[in-house]
Amino acid sequence: MNKKIIVYSELAYLSGLLFLALGTALTEKASFGMSMVVAPAYVVYQFISGSIPWFTFGMAEYLLQAVLIVLLSLFLRRFRTGYLFSFVTAVVYGVMLDLMMKLTGSLTAGSLAIRLVLFGGGLALCALGVALLFHTYIPPEAYELIVKELVARYGFALAATKTVYDCISCTAAILLSFLFFGFGTFAGVGPGTVFCAVVNGRLIDLFSRWLEKTYEFPDRFNGRRFFSS
Repeated sequence: MNKKIIVYSELAYLSGLLFLALGTALTEKASFGMSMVVAPAYVVYQFISGSIPWFTFGMAEYLLQAVLIVLLSLFLRRFRTGYLFSFVTAVVYGVMLDLMMKLTGSLTAGSLAIRLVLFGGGLALCALGVALLFHTYIPPEAYELIVKELVARYGFALAATKTVYDCISCTAAILLSFLFFGFGTFAGVGPGTVFCAVVNGRLIDLFSRWLEKTYEFPDRFNGRRFFSS
């Protein structure tokens, strides 16, 4: 039996956020529509940045996630200290996302083949990033936190829960797009968004299984106690 590779959970946390940020930036460049998870924030970003140029995609992300954390607390009728750190995670991710948007700004997605490569790479990186966040004790950003808490609370299957959440998020993005830009306008929502909503949960599950077969995720620091209450 092959010995598993040791990756500290704190490193998995940072790597997961980095992969998510890069994957989201690549998806945006592909112009097939954003991932359904970030599509609502992207619609908000496009709407507000039209009037406030300095308002970034990353800002839209952590502001929307703050709202989602409040809604999660109300739904579960409880509030944990880890939920506060989930917002910190959202801010860190937002900063990384803005950086990746700048770094990928010079990429040219002229041909269909290049767009497909960017989209496929972005989709895979986002799924891997989420899978890594599920293997750390540090609270993930709100999108993953909601799925993680629902699975823990009600015993739902991870892949199915993620898929349902993604479809709800996709619907919300479409409704926001209609509200802000007019009926029939799909700002940041496209065929790629629908495709992600269908396959993303399964892809995350596949990455999670592969990670569990290949790696172990022990804690390097004794930080788990800060998020147990």
